[in-house]
Amino acid sequence: MLKKKIDIFFLTVLIGGTILFFVDGFPIYVLLIWLVFWLIITALGSFNIDWNYHLKSLNSNKNIKNNQVAITFDDGPNEEYTSLVLELLKKYNAKATFFCIGNKIEKYPELFNVIISQGHTVGNHTYSHAKGFGFFSTKQVLSELSKTNSIVKQNCGLEMKLYRPAFGVTNPQIGRAIKKLNMQSIGWNNRSFDTSILSADFIIQKITRKLQKGDIILLHDSSTKTLVVLEQLLLFLHERNIESVTIDTLLDIKAYA
Repeated sequence: MLKKKIDIFFLTVLIGGTILFFVDGFPIYVLLIWLVFWLIITALGSFNIDWNYHLKSLNSNKNIKNNQVAITFDDGPNEEYTSLVLELLKKYNAKATFFCIGNKIEKYPELFNVIISQGHTVGNHTYSHAKGFGFFSTKQVLSELSKTNSIVKQNCGLEMKLYRPAFGVTNPQIGRAIKKLNMQSIGWNNRSFDTSILSADFIIQKITRKLQKGDIILLHDSSTKTLVVLEQLLLFLHERNIESVTIDTLLDIKAYA
């Protein structure tokens, strides 16, 4: 794991510098700068899921032979937009993966079941999607993921194995929790930023500019703008004979236990 290698490197240099400080008067400010740099690298690793810094996430499948990509949606099910997303996917004969929030599954269980009945895959996106999720203890993370898994199990009988980190944040606590629950973290390599102020035209250009088979695309089923982006994306894929498949198909893994 990247974090372990970097920690060993930084600790080795820090210990060596500390020894030199006591033996030969090595400047203390250099050690402080080194420590700050270490903290910055750790923070960046926490917010960049494709670094696989704290835990291993599957972010794409560059070895795939088929002309396929995976479109993923976070933060649903959404009463207003998820059904419209499903209509577009059905119109273009596309499959996708929905990483759902537990308390929204509780609120819209029928809509959640429609996602599954139409052949799409579902995954765990925490129970509350709390803004401070990255600061939760291992016990709190376990509670969030277990609660969502339990809701889905009771609702439709599926035991979810796939987890999409809230805000894309990873840390040792989350790593320990998903290991204990035997879940797989799923990231992305094509982020749309569809929840930002960027225009739909800019977003679709951003997604398609370097799109390659095996890519995992991140969207959110939570706005009219995403609907516009999605239809343009599906048209783009259709014209180039690129198939949109579920994440488990793209990565050749199991979505459920």
